[in-house]
Amino acid sequence: MTGRADAVTDAGPGPVPTDNFVSDLDITELLVSEQRCLVMAPATEELRRGGAALLGAVATMVDVGASHPAMIASRPGWITTQDLSVHSTGIAVEGPIVVDCRLARAGSKVVTVSAAGYDCRGLSDVEAVLGALDEAASLTALAKSLITFARIPRSAAPGMDGYDPRQWIGEVRRMPAVASPATVGQRMGVEVIDAGSGRLQLQRRPYLTNSIGTILGGAQFMLAALAAERAQPGRQTLDLQMHFLAQVKVGPAHTRVEVVRAGVDHRVLSVEVLDAGDGGRVLSMATVTLT
Repeated sequence: MTGRADAVTDAGPGPVPTDNFVSDLDITELLVSEQRCLVMAPATEELRRGGAALLGAVATMVDVGASHPAMIASRPGWITTQDLSVHSTGIAVEGPIVVDCRLARAGSKVVTVSAAGYDCRGLSDVEAVLGALDEAASLTALAKSLITFARIPRSAAPGMDGYDPRQWIGEVRRMPAVASPATVGQRMGVEVIDAGSGRLQLQRRPYLTNSIGTILGGAQFMLAALAAERAQPGRQTLDLQMHFLAQVKVGPAHTRVEVVRAGVDHRVLSVEVLDAGDGGRVLSMATVTLT
């Protein structure tokens, strides 16, 4: 990963349209301090089943929530998601789901944020959830995550000079979803090219893109998990680690899947996301563990 604006995958945060992959999770945020942010979302029936939908949702929530402390630590520059991993620690979900993001390290070139996902077990107020987390109440652990952002010049995100998360510390902010009976994959517009080999396709369109016009990191994360599960029917994503290498120039994004390990009770797959319209350039690389 370099610091060039033409070599990044996700130019980080920014205003989110109402009809957007991120807002469709019905996210509520509380930026607790310059170094901590909570992100909460309802547990739909799809997320309760675990697997790609749950890990993809958690990854997207991490990408959103962690970006605020990372952005504050990186001022006056901008940030881009470089690496993102989510490791499942539980499946049964009552909901809502909350992700607690905390700044781990702010270096000269990269910023790292750790995150933990929990089942709120019926607590629906984000400030009450904050109290439960601080009092070590019995919320159910769902996932552990680590995300690394690369520092880049703010000029990589034109028109975002006034964006400053410090302005809403202590505020509860919500991105209301547009009600839809479709699954996450259907709303994303995932197309199956060859299910047996895990070859999926995702068009580059406004619903899925960020402030610089590339497919969101969380959407690529979800796409990789779905591709792995398609290639191994009957199995669910347990862990996924993704490295973002380049931004989508043309699209659509295609997946390429390879089985790395076939254990008795698990599978490890390598999933690449490619820009099919740009000579098959590799956009991101993921290692996916299925159970």
